[in-house]
Parts: sequence; structure tokens; C-alpha cells
Amino acid sequence: MQALWLAFDQFAGKGISIEIILKFLWYTTLLVVPQALPIGVLLSSIMTLGSLSENYEFAATKSAGISLPRMVRPLVFLTLFLSGINFVFLNNVYPYATLKQLNMKVNIKKKQPAIALVAGSFNTEIPNYQIKFEEKYGEENNLLKKVMIYDLSARKGNNKIITAKKGKIISEEGSRYMTLVLEDGYYFEHHFKNGTTFKEKQKMPASHAYFDKYTINIDISSLDKGDIEELKYTRQYNMLSLAQLKDTLPTMKKSYDDFVVSKAKNLFLSIDIEDLYKHPDSIINKEVSTNILDNFNDNDKRIILSTAISKIERTLNNNKSNKEGFKNKRKYLNLYDIEYYNRVAFSLSCLLLFFIGAPLGSIIRKGGMGLPMILAIAIYVLYFFTNTFGRNLAEESSVTAILGSWISVFLMLPLAIILTIRAAQDKGLFDMNTFFASIRNTIKNRFSKKEKTT
Repeated sequence: MQALWLAFDQFAGKGISIEIILKFLWYTTLLVVPQALPIGVLLSSIMTLGSLSENYEFAATKSAGISLPRMVRPLVFLTLFLSGINFVFLNNVYPYATLKQLNMKVNIKKKQPAIALVAGSFNTEIPNYQIKFEEKYGEENNLLKKVMIYDLSARKGNNKIITAKKGKIISEEGSRYMTLVLEDGYYFEHHFKNGTTFKEKQKMPASHAYFDKYTINIDISSLDKGDIEELKYTRQYNMLSLAQLKDTLPTMKKSYDDFVVSKAKNLFLSIDIEDLYKHPDSIINKEVSTNILDNFNDNDKRIILSTAISKIERTLNNNKSNKEGFKNKRKYLNLYDIEYYNRVAFSLSCLLLFFIGAPLGSIIRKGGMGLPMILAIAIYVLYFFTNTFGRNLAEESSVTAILGSWISVFLMLPLAIILTIRAAQDKGLFDMNTFFASIRNTIKNRFSKKEKTT
């Protein structure tokens, strides 16, 4: 429901046909099915076995010599079948739905430019303009606050800048223009000819002015080309099946390794590491001081130190700028790696959550939609949180992709084993009688020791 409401909020009332909205919602529904199936198995297992236990039907079956493992054996086979369906869905339907939904979203944004504009960053989707604003509000979500625009239509760089306190987007369906009405702003433009040098550009005139109202008509006809369902993005990690991911990963890893080797070679050459080696004693000049700087006068020392400092600073700056590139490339590669292992791990969630829900239902002895619903939501939130947490760690390279994908299974598996054992032995969730008996015996033993000492 959250996914559906977010989709409605993004596209409803934007002049998009009902057919396109229904298609988009259909693809969104397909995306959430792999998450809905495990929680459905968890809830139904708690409700069903809780109801059987509450109505003493387990007691009747046990008196007939049928144990709990034998009774739930058909449900285990059913859950295995559902896990298989979930894997097939994740491997085939989920990538297809992601492919269609993402491309549809991009194409809708291009046909409705007001939707594409995002607050807080420069928006480059509008041809020949870069638009940034602080906030988008209003009933139609077309009013802007604190607007900054770079007009690139003259093809001369960022020489025309417009700022305004308020703005309004007017975009009629079918029109080739989007009108942007700005209020209470400032206009600045450099004037220069093509082919002029930098010094000549500094001498060129500039114009600026304050305005109360300024209207810009932007040609958006180039955005209206192509079909809503045209496929432009087809190779993202969540659009590929396991076989496609397996074929893609080696190529991406080789590309990343080549990138790392290339940057390492550049660093090696920039600091002249090949010259830093120890000379044999036979070729060392005894008259030359081992302290290199002592062999130069004060002026040369100053030049050498200045050159060394500038080289070090340049190398540090290059490393700092390359660090973000390394991080982004590794993160992008991790996404493909995580998706490959997570497809298998998440498909087993039906089986894992069944072995938590089934014994838990027989232990709590409550059916219906009350307590089982609360327990199912709490357990699934815990499972989903650990899965997301593991994926985020793997994405940042804090853990390996395999561990990040399987960490939720490793954390929830002990709980499933403990609950299954206690349910098979017909024990409660917590054996309170044994707990209180142990406390009573401990207190009794302490008092008896004191009496003997006295």
C-alpha cells in the first residue's frame, strides 16, 4: 500500500491518462509481490497453527500418535514449493517489472517536465537550461521558491544567470512550450564573441537588472518524442536475471580492476617512485653529504622544498578527487554483486519464516487476526531490517556481498531452530515454572548455608 500511495502521489493529477497510470501501478504491484509472499506465509502459518493449538486439535492428534513434525510435513513441502515460485518470480518477473516501471517513469517525466524538476539540486532534464530551486509547493506542485537558472541557449557556457525569490511553472498538455514565470529576481549576462581569449573576455561588457516579473518560454518539443513505454535503460542490476548477472559481473570486475591499475600507475609515475632505490656503495660519491639538502645553497633549498611541497599537495588533491571515483565505481559494482546473491537468499525467506511462524503459532496457542498479526509484522520487520542493513553494509564494502545478502538468514535461523525444537518438545516459549523453580532453589540453598554457618 505504501508503494501504491507513493506512485499515486507522484503521477495522479498530472494530466497522465488512466491507462498509463494503471500500467504503472501494475508494474509496481509486481515489484512488491516477492516481499508480500514471505509475510503471507509467516502470517498464515501463525494463524493456522495457533488456531489448531487454541482449539486443542493438536492435543487430539498427539493422543492419536501423530507428532507435530509429521503433522506439518505437508506444509513444509508447500512452503518449499512457494519458495521455488518466489525464486522464479524474483529471477524473471521482478526484473521485467523493474525494466518496464523505471523506463515508464523516465518517459513520463520527460513528457511532464514539471514532474522531473527536483528541489535542492540542479535539474538538467530541460533542454538548454539548468534549474535549481529550494522548494516546490502548491496544489499542482508547480510553485517554486528561491530559483536559480543558468540559461545555456546561446551555447556559450554559464554566462546568463537568473535568480528569483519565487517562480511558477505553467505547462499545458500538448503544448510544445513550458512557461516559467519568475517574480522579484535578478538578471546577469556576460557579452562576448566566440573565439576571444580569456583576457579579452574579462574586458567585455556585462548587463544586469532587477525585475519584478520575468517570463521565460522554454521549448520542450524535443522531450515529447518517443513512446511512454520506450525502453532506454535495460542493463541496470535489478533488471537482469541471474544468468545475465553472472555474464555481466566478470566484465564489470575486469573493468574495475583495470581502473584501479590505471590510477595506481598514474600515482607511481607522478611521485617518481622508480628513482627511489638504494645505490650500491661503489658508485656513491664520498664528498656528497647523505643529507640531500646540505649539498645545495639556501636559494636552491628553497626551490627544492617548494617543488616538493607543491608535488605532495598536487598528489594529495588528486588522491582526494580520485577517492570519490573509486567509491562510486566500487559501490556500483557491489550493487550487481549483492543482487546476484540476494536473489537466492531472499527466495528462501518463505521457508525460513515458515519455520518461525509455524512453531510460534503452536506455542502461543492463539488464532485469528489479533496477536498473530502483531507477531507476524514484528518478525517480518526484524527480518526486512536485517536484510536491508546487510545490503547497505555490502554496498559500502564494509562486508562481502555474500555475507551482506545472507546476514538476515544467519541471524534469523537460530530463532527458527529454537522455536521448532521447543514446539516439537511441546514446551512453551519460556518455561516459567522451571525459571521460578531455579530461583526458589537458589534462594533456599543460600539460606540453608547461612543456617549451617550459624
